[in-house]
Amino acid sequence: MKKNPTSILAFLGVLGILAIIFASMMPQYISKDEEALAEFSTERALNQVQIIAQKPHFVGSVNHELVANYLKLELNRIGLETSVQQGFTLNDNGLLVKSKNILARIKGTSNSKALLLLSHYDSAPHSFSKGASDDASGVATILEGVRAFLYANEKHKNDIIILFSDAEELGLNGAALFVNQHPWAKDVGLVLNFEARGSSGPSYMLMETNKGNEGLVKEFSNAKTKYPVSNSLMYSIYKMLPNDTDLTVFREQGNIQGFNFAFIDGHYNYHTEQDDIQHLNKTTLTHQGSYLMPLLKYFSNIDLNSTHTTQDNVYFSVPFGYFINYPFSWVFPMSIIALGLLVLFIFIGKVKHVISFREIFKGFVPLLGSMIIAGLVTFLGWKIVLQIYPQYTDLLNGFTYNGHAYIGAFVTLSIAICFAFYHHFSEAKITMNHFVAPLLLWIFINIVLANQLTGAGFLIIPVYFGIFLLGIFVLTQHYSLGLNLLFSIPALAILAPFIITFPIGLGLKILYGSSVLTVLLFGLLLPLFGSFYRKGAWTILFFIISISFFVYAGYHSDYEPGKAKSNSLLYVYNADTDAAVWTTYDTNLDEWTRNYLGNMNQKAVGLNSLPITSKYNTTFTYSAIAPKIQVQKPTISFIKDSVIGSKRFLKIKITPNRKVNRYDIYANTKMSLYNFKANGVSASGQKGNLLKRKDSKVLCYYVVENEPLVMEFIINKSTVFDMNLIESSFDLMTNPLFDIKPRSNWMMPTPFVLNDAVLIQQKIKRQAALIKSIETAPVIIDSTTIKTDSLVPVMKVKKEVINQE
Repeated sequence: MKKNPTSILAFLGVLGILAIIFASMMPQYISKDEEALAEFSTERALNQVQIIAQKPHFVGSVNHELVANYLKLELNRIGLETSVQQGFTLNDNGLLVKSKNILARIKGTSNSKALLLLSHYDSAPHSFSKGASDDASGVATILEGVRAFLYANEKHKNDIIILFSDAEELGLNGAALFVNQHPWAKDVGLVLNFEARGSSGPSYMLMETNKGNEGLVKEFSNAKTKYPVSNSLMYSIYKMLPNDTDLTVFREQGNIQGFNFAFIDGHYNYHTEQDDIQHLNKTTLTHQGSYLMPLLKYFSNIDLNSTHTTQDNVYFSVPFGYFINYPFSWVFPMSIIALGLLVLFIFIGKVKHVISFREIFKGFVPLLGSMIIAGLVTFLGWKIVLQIYPQYTDLLNGFTYNGHAYIGAFVTLSIAICFAFYHHFSEAKITMNHFVAPLLLWIFINIVLANQLTGAGFLIIPVYFGIFLLGIFVLTQHYSLGLNLLFSIPALAILAPFIITFPIGLGLKILYGSSVLTVLLFGLLLPLFGSFYRKGAWTILFFIISISFFVYAGYHSDYEPGKAKSNSLLYVYNADTDAAVWTTYDTNLDEWTRNYLGNMNQKAVGLNSLPITSKYNTTFTYSAIAPKIQVQKPTISFIKDSVIGSKRFLKIKITPNRKVNRYDIYANTKMSLYNFKANGVSASGQKGNLLKRKDSKVLCYYVVENEPLVMEFIINKSTVFDMNLIESSFDLMTNPLFDIKPRSNWMMPTPFVLNDAVLIQQKIKRQAALIKSIETAPVIIDSTTIKTDSLVPVMKVKKEVINQE
């Protein structure tokens, strides 16, 4: 077989292009403490992260208050006057909490709309996360950026508002408190929100707007950030994820648009005990600063009303700071024009006898064969991997510590499959005939996307370069390695990052999507790879590389300190049955959980009847009988219980008698609750007087300073009163009533679920002593005392209500 030395050069050229593309996505340096005081310093920002993220600081914890006080002092230190906004909010999902927002304002020279810098300062509860990435990194970015901005002493037109919001991790409640109740909210014209969903990798820009994005896109482009990483498809994907940010509240409830900046790699550290300063990537923090500084200077001086438009643009970034955009209206015509150009070059090639219709149709065999087999092999292969390594299901976010190795394994396996198919079904001399098939498929995909997902309209760009390359070949019949490499850059720059980003953002369960995209990318690079002689040898090479990745992943499949196994344990006492159990969410019990749950793996019976809210709707798996511990139950008081006509009016107060962190309240789904208020507030998005709920859950209340829960509502008189509560404290590991063995250093609390908690479950009802004495005691109606002998009819009404319980 003829040897082709250009094959190795082409392969090395592709590797070089990919290396440049990924290296240029984010800064590869760390700005030092010695940087000019008017410049952003990564090390100074890291110092802030280190202070904020010393300990977990979730809402209701002692450290939460310490962090809030520290932020006020830091804002004062850089010359700003601070204010605090505090109050209860109840969101549409039934999350109730008292939030405490920290605010400051820098006056501009005009009375125009204000620029708001936003980041939340609370850490995730339950998992004892220190919140270094999420979101001390965002807070530190703003503190350091504002400090440098003030030091530069440059005049600016727009006011700049700094908002360190609270309770973002619970339900975006701090942002809702600001948007709906703070007088400054009406002044805001644009928001820059700094967030994290991992601990490393490039920071992605995601726009949020209710109308068109054209104004935001153009102004972001004009701001000239050095390392923009974004495209209009990313927000479409972002909206599919179970993740909103504070900016979502601004957009939905305040019609205020803006930009999110968030990094997502190192997803396995997200919301875990490992979200500490050691795991926060320094260059990632530098990338956040590289966004803030130019955007702060730019948006503090332009008319922010210019960012409001009704038109939408497709946009995408390319290496070395280029940000390209064009109107949505171009997407469909660009696909049709691409089809027309391709048809034109096909017929020119037919006339010149370099294109054969028969070979064009034969070109679909290796393309579709590669796509189907690669997709199936990866889909089934990942399921097999999960069978071999069941511990991978311990990580609820779906991305394992060795996840990047599995991406490499299945991507290189997909490339091997491509080479194998083209080895058997395509010779080098007919490569350009077979190149027509992927071009036609890509055009068809773009026509579909033009109608279904217009934000992906930029995917037509690599297709144009492929069509031009085909046209050059048709007109000249000349093959040039340099030209082929040059024309492959758009495909590599635009598509290759998605192959990695998809499974990082959506979990390894989506790896088959990366494999299919790898085949589609291979199709656009066919003039390079398809012309390789000895494709069988390349098949073997990539198969060996794939096996190497699998071996590496298997070798690193175990847990270790810094790459910990997550596990969960809860103590649940049922006050109605006077019984207690240990329970867990884990599917794979380990030596620590077996100390309490034993080796029988008894299913958790009855514990999931009251759905405890969690991010991924995780339910209890196993349970075991536990000793009864004398944990103090809450006091339930019926402050109001009266009937007027066909309605029953209730006001119930639940007071903790121990240090608690959370109340979950449930009501029978047959109970319709009207005019519902909790601690004086109604659900923010409630329309009408009926409380809308999906299941039996009424609300989840995160307690601050042991403040009681007070609920007011109306039910129909004929409705049977049936409510339950679960009171939780996050102190299972430290509670002196329990003697819980510490976890090993290669374990950590499972995130996203109620964990390491002591729970009391009970019916919400009156005390028996109160009911028994009701005949002789005064009747309490609407908090007014009435003598029993003066209002016999009312007494009868009261008895009727009690009997319904």
